[in-house]
Amino acid sequence: MPKSLPALLVPVESRILVVRQHKIILDNDLAELYGVPVKRLNEQVKRNRERFPADFMFQLTSEEREALRSQFATSKRDARGGRRYAPYAFTEHGAIMAATVLNSERAVEMSVFVVRAFVRLRETLASNQQLAAKLDELEQRLETHDASIQDLIEAIRQLMIPDPATGRKIGFALPAAKAQP
Repeated sequence: MPKSLPALLVPVESRILVVRQHKIILDNDLAELYGVPVKRLNEQVKRNRERFPADFMFQLTSEEREALRSQFATSKRDARGGRRYAPYAFTEHGAIMAATVLNSERAVEMSVFVVRAFVRLRETLASNQQLAAKLDELEQRLETHDASIQDLIEAIRQLMIPDPATGRKIGFALPAAKAQP
């Protein structure tokens, strides 16, 4: 990781998940980063619902929640049975908007780290896609190259096959002697 990026960026990047083909950060992780209770974050989001369209934030389904729980082997948070509702998932734009509705100094400061983490993740995915494209191109070249080598070998084998005999012998032939009566 480049030295110019703060050490805090690594934990932020590790909190970014992919759900419904979107890169998201869960409300509890975002609240922790912004230094506010999850309850306060969600209150502010509900009060400013018009600022959070579906492409900024969505609530996880019970299946998605269970999949994440089993993926990270997390248990219920407390003896009462954990959260009473499914967590909210914030996209990059939703995380920025959350910082603006919280309007705390730490939230504004941390939103910069969150944005940088999303950008870094996007760059990493793009470089992986470029690498995959180059590998596909190389594979296609090898297939073409292998086909060319196979054609060359086949041509050499054809040259190694002797020509069929014409039935005529090479050289001087004596006339056949006539039979004597």
